[in-house]
Amino acid sequence: MAFKLRALRHRWGIAAPRLTVRTHVAWYWRALVAVAVLSISLVLAFWIYDAGRRYVGFEAVARGDEVARLQGRIAELEGEAKTLRAAVATAESRLRIETAAQAELVKQFKAIEAENARMREDLAFFESVAAGRAADRVTVSRFRVENDAIPGEYRYRLLLTQGGKERDFQGRLQLVIALHHAGRDLTMVLPDERGLDGAAYRVQFRRFHRVEGSFKVAPDAIVRTVQVRLFEQGAAQPRVTETFRMS
Repeated sequence: MAFKLRALRHRWGIAAPRLTVRTHVAWYWRALVAVAVLSISLVLAFWIYDAGRRYVGFEAVARGDEVARLQGRIAELEGEAKTLRAAVATAESRLRIETAAQAELVKQFKAIEAENARMREDLAFFESVAAGRAADRVTVSRFRVENDAIPGEYRYRLLLTQGGKERDFQGRLQLVIALHHAGRDLTMVLPDERGLDGAAYRVQFRRFHRVEGSFKVAPDAIVRTVQVRLFEQGAAQPRVTETFRMS
């Protein structure tokens, strides 16, 4: 009997287990709520996805437009640079042409000045001859030797005069060239012993005679002096000599 009383107190007394009362919800209502929550979640997810896609697409379009604009600007600048390079090349070509033309004009001007100086000297000589002041002897004057455009080539010119005589002077010229080549001092005589070009050095004149010619040496040779000798026909000794020292 006592055991039964303790069992009842334990079941219905203070020490009895707690009782939870829940409202009974039918299964179809639970299913409806689950479907509604799932639908809302799907709609929200789709909206977030669509919004993100629109945002990313807008940035892509904006970046594409910016890239296209920059590429167009680059193409425009490259065209301008090409035009400027062509203009600079044309200007440089014109400048080179003008510089070459100016140098040629300066060269021609110097040649004209030299020719004028020589003509003035000739005029002074002719005036002296006309006035009867020419020396009664054969002379060599205005002897000059100059480098030619080609290395190793030299041009020379001189004026032969004869005063006080009414007969022709007949003779020949000889050039004696002192030069330094390959570490040695050498002497070259023109015309050479074979006399192959001797006709070019024969002279015949009465009052005056201008002589111009050229000679060649080794391109790396250094010409020190050039002496011209005038021989009268049949004479072994020169009638007159003149020496030009190269500067």
